[in-house]
Amino acid sequence: MKPEDLKLIVKEKYSEIALQSKEQNESSCCGATGCCSTVDYSIFSESYGHLSGYLPDADLGLGCGLPTEFAMIKPGDTVIDLGSGAGNDCFVARSLAGENGQIIGIDMTEAMIEKAKENAAKLGFTNVSFRLGDIESMPLTANKADVVISNCVLNLVPDKRKAFSEIYRVLKPGGHLSVSDVVVKGQLPTEIREAAELYAGCVSGAIEMDEYLGIMVSACLTNIKVQKEKQVKVPDEILSDYLDAQALDAFKKSGTGIYSITVYAEKPTQDCQCQHC
Repeated sequence: MKPEDLKLIVKEKYSEIALQSKEQNESSCCGATGCCSTVDYSIFSESYGHLSGYLPDADLGLGCGLPTEFAMIKPGDTVIDLGSGAGNDCFVARSLAGENGQIIGIDMTEAMIEKAKENAAKLGFTNVSFRLGDIESMPLTANKADVVISNCVLNLVPDKRKAFSEIYRVLKPGGHLSVSDVVVKGQLPTEIREAAELYAGCVSGAIEMDEYLGIMVSACLTNIKVQKEKQVKVPDEILSDYLDAQALDAFKKSGTGIYSITVYAEKPTQDCQCQHC
């Protein structure tokens, strides 16, 4: 599909999700339309309950890690959250950056931005803001962020090279990122890679782990480290909607693995002009 078609699919699906609770997302029922999704959007998610700043109303169960645990956010930091959804990671980041920090969430879905602003208003935060925008062309000036975080979103971006180039642009020299995302080791079947529902569900848009890390290198990010890696099993009930019994068995025997990873990287203190700093 064309990039604009993929973005429309994601925008429509996450507009529906914004109107649901975490429990509805876990049951895969899209209450906004009365239909039933084939994807459980919480299959990658981890519990936020132990983290300071956690707001249950902002948790839609859409993440695949806990990037704020690894992001080394300090008091006073400016933090940008890419694909901020209902604000979950932003509020946790705010508890670390404090009243003197600045937290900016970016999301391309109007319904998510509205929900996040409502959640921020409940908390009375004046240093947490949300902006409608595209990760491939962020509505931000260069050298803005001390830290960039993202949780299970970059796999939804068609042009990942452009996304990481934008991350490099908005980071301050010496700033860093910590992003959780979904990657694969091996090759997904064509039926999975071409399934629109699984693209929105963070499966078919996932790329090879080595390619993912290579894109970060090409974006001139340095000191790249995989902070956490966990293999995730997508239930057979989901896969069987796209693969027949023979294809499903072949996929399970192929050795291909789907993983949630959390990755750290830095922007050099001096601007990088070459492809590989």
